[in-house]
Amino acid sequence: MRILIFRHGDPDYEIDGLTDKGKVEAELLARQIKSFGIDEAYVSPLGRARATADYSLKELGMEATVLDWLKEFPVHFDANIADAETRSAYKNELKIGADGKYEKRIVWDMMPSYFAEHPEVFDVNGWRESEIAKASDVVEVYDSIIEKFDGFLKDQGYERDRNIYKVINGNEKVLGFFCHFGITCVLLSRLWNVSPFVPLQFLAMAPTSLTEIVTEEREKGIAIFRALRIGDITHLTVGNEEPSFSARFCERFENEDERH
Repeated sequence: MRILIFRHGDPDYEIDGLTDKGKVEAELLARQIKSFGIDEAYVSPLGRARATADYSLKELGMEATVLDWLKEFPVHFDANIADAETRSAYKNELKIGADGKYEKRIVWDMMPSYFAEHPEVFDVNGWRESEIAKASDVVEVYDSIIEKFDGFLKDQGYERDRNIYKVINGNEKVLGFFCHFGITCVLLSRLWNVSPFVPLQFLAMAPTSLTEIVTEEREKGIAIFRALRIGDITHLTVGNEEPSFSARFCERFENEDERH
């Protein structure tokens, strides 16, 4: 079985839709979509993912099933219940709201200086007891998502057994997911048995990029999931379209025109 994960196009977060560039990216993806041989399509309920999927679904002549758990990883850090050291993980991100309290921040946008001193966030189990986790809803939300993901895989014929998946009814279907960067990292962390902060901190996937995961059965009845490609943007290259900078931070700190 193959899982193809497509990130949404360049986002306009204010309207939960696509920018003009994002629409071009989605159209270029749609031009290549038939070559992937997708058997079933699934989409996040959020507007930017659905808008991206619409271009490809029209080309495929199929509809997508909306999966609520494919929406962007909705977890936030609450600086108001964290100590000063833990707040330093988001020192470039924290803002004071009109009520005089810190506004909540996306939990994975932490500073490298923090995780360099706190390796527990990268430990497969240790991240759950980290100070970051204690000041956020990351564990609760993560567990809810992976429970639903494992249930989905079981329905597809692959049942979770500790760190592997038992093959109950193996297949060679191709499943297309149209979703988001954060949730993609969560799904990868579950398949690979690593802390979600590992892919969240060290991967970047440009808008409309493709991440391809395939099952391997080197032993009868046991499947693992391996990546054939991560963040592939061939469709943009073919269309002479530069990838969006969204999902990345500044290449050099002095680059004022890039996200810090």
